[in-house]
Amino acid sequence: MAKSELTAEMLHDLRKQYKSAPESSILERAVTQNGINNVAKDKDIKTKLNPVFSVEVETGNVSNQKRSGRCWLFSILNTLKHRFAKKYNVKNFELSQNYLFFWDKIERANIFYDRMIATAGLPTNDRTVSFYLDGPGTDGGQWAMAASLVQKYGVMPTSAFSETNVSENTTDLNEVLNLKLRRDGMKLREMVNNDATDEDINAAREKMLSEVYRIAGYSLGVPPKTFDFEYRDDKKKYHLDCNLTPKSFYAKYFSDVDLNDYVVLSNSPDKAMNKRYSMSAQNNVVGGINIEFLNLTMPELKTAAIEQLKAGETVWFGNDVTRQLSRKEGLLDANLYHYDELFNLNLSMTKAERLAYKQGEVSHAMTLTGVDLVNDKPTKWKVENSWGDKNGFNGYFVMADNWMDEYVYEVVINKKFLTDSQRELLSLAPEELKPWDSLA
Repeated sequence: MAKSELTAEMLHDLRKQYKSAPESSILERAVTQNGINNVAKDKDIKTKLNPVFSVEVETGNVSNQKRSGRCWLFSILNTLKHRFAKKYNVKNFELSQNYLFFWDKIERANIFYDRMIATAGLPTNDRTVSFYLDGPGTDGGQWAMAASLVQKYGVMPTSAFSETNVSENTTDLNEVLNLKLRRDGMKLREMVNNDATDEDINAAREKMLSEVYRIAGYSLGVPPKTFDFEYRDDKKKYHLDCNLTPKSFYAKYFSDVDLNDYVVLSNSPDKAMNKRYSMSAQNNVVGGINIEFLNLTMPELKTAAIEQLKAGETVWFGNDVTRQLSRKEGLLDANLYHYDELFNLNLSMTKAERLAYKQGEVSHAMTLTGVDLVNDKPTKWKVENSWGDKNGFNGYFVMADNWMDEYVYEVVINKKFLTDSQRELLSLAPEELKPWDSLA
């Protein structure tokens, strides 16, 4: 096919077509002065998404990840703190996100070094190597990554290890770690390809890890080995528990939680349904929980989430929050902005097509805390976000059921809420996904 150079004649025709449409002038004035979303927004959605729910788990104040990509950590800690609040009568309780974030940086560096050594024989433009090099020091993550950190390191209250300037704005830390890890990867690959001994490679690797620990310590603080847990419950009763470690704290206060009992249900219609998939290329902890998905239909994800909410347990879920969102109002509806009507275009794509063509992605994690059922069918969902209480309804969002259909890709469900046939699927050997898969 010949190259299509834009000629002066073609540009003239484009301008003529634009000017010939009678609505162009008024819409140009409206959009340029008010913005695309303000003009395309459906004014009736706010009334539709009234924040009242027939099934609702009682929760407290929302947290705030600020300028960081730690939503996956915030969401798993939200589900844990809800259990603590109910069990120990402490509504507004928070677990330290910075604590798990510190260990994620160390673990992520450790597994990155393994990957650089294992793939040293491949060129840097190999797609897998390129994936590993894309962002070795970034923040994002999956549920299994967070669960692996909790299992290995335990948890602690925010009062024992608080946020820092860097944990709340991770841009500079990510830049430093990306530079550091890429340079380390280069050095390790050179050592392998120059036939360095295993002893020399391991020595270099250990030194690199100590340097990453230094960066994390300066930036986030070094977590204490032990701490005292002091608080008043909602009945004003005083409590003091001394000399706890993060693991003993987790074992004592979350003894009813076994993270191995949970499974990630995905809805990725670009893949076969009723199959298990894995994505080990994104694991962050050597020996931790492997990232796996059980791919099911959207009605099955909803049914499982509703059952878990009815049982009084909130739900971690992965989604593409950037789509059809009013952040300030806390509204999520698939028809919130009518771009197609505004520009007189067909912009429709199926969920599978959006995933295949990079229009869809799992960009965020939040927590389901309620659902509104009408005639036993969900119409809207209550969502706990981690963007602070200045957005939405004191930090909570209302998600239309149609938005869940289109932009929710994962829910984390206790196996006891699955059907027998779904549990049987968990015995299937998972199919390994490419590192750059649409669920990445």
